[in-house]
Amino acid sequence: MGEVQPLPSHGFSPRPQLLATDMDGTLTRQGKFTPALLQGLEQLQGLGLPVMIVTGRSAGWVNGLAHYLPVVGAMAENGGIYFPHNGPPEPLVEIPNLVAHRQLLQKAFTQLQWRWPKLRESDDNRFRLTDWTFDIEGLTQADLDEMAELCQSLAWGFTYSTVQCHLFTLGQSKAAGLQRVLERYFAPIAAAEVLTVGDSPNDESMFNPALFPQSVGVANVVEYWPRLTYHPAYVTQATEVAGFLELVEALVQNF
Repeated sequence: MGEVQPLPSHGFSPRPQLLATDMDGTLTRQGKFTPALLQGLEQLQGLGLPVMIVTGRSAGWVNGLAHYLPVVGAMAENGGIYFPHNGPPEPLVEIPNLVAHRQLLQKAFTQLQWRWPKLRESDDNRFRLTDWTFDIEGLTQADLDEMAELCQSLAWGFTYSTVQCHLFTLGQSKAAGLQRVLERYFAPIAAAEVLTVGDSPNDESMFNPALFPQSVGVANVVEYWPRLTYHPAYVTQATEVAGFLELVEALVQNF
């Protein structure tokens, strides 16, 4: 198990050229944006450090975020679709028939409900394209582990965050989506120059040092530490958006 490392006092090396951050539990405080967050994003914009949101939230929700926040773009559904600040959305997974895909996801969810009858799809599920979500409330870690095994046997991917559980096509992940977006929109930037930020298991792929060696977890990631195969390289002292702003301050001081 990797040790928890604080933010580097000397700054990041190489200097980040793009910051890719999770949203819920990372940019929020008790599920809400704060005025301080907007100020922090504007500070990063002033440094010339572009910020991309990489979230598990639905395409319907994220489409607006890409246009209203001071970010270069936003990725929805854990690597399913990308919304640049200006321009049309780009699918990041190959789904020939979205209607058929949604029907298969619903069938898989129904199979999970046979085992866990109280499962309820998330409020934002109707606004999704590539994955299927249901509420995490009331589920134990044993339930989540068993779900992961069952989904694997059904040939579906499974992950969860602080707010919901996700069913999706095998191979879909935040890291895979981010790699594709880098190639398409940020070709001069190397993966080692991307600073990834997150707080929960659906961010784990972005903590993989073989893919993105510079990563930060806000302090609430420690709650999941024993369950993660990949850990962030550094962890802030504060939780949620306060931790993200701690990172912003460190970047401002060393940029």
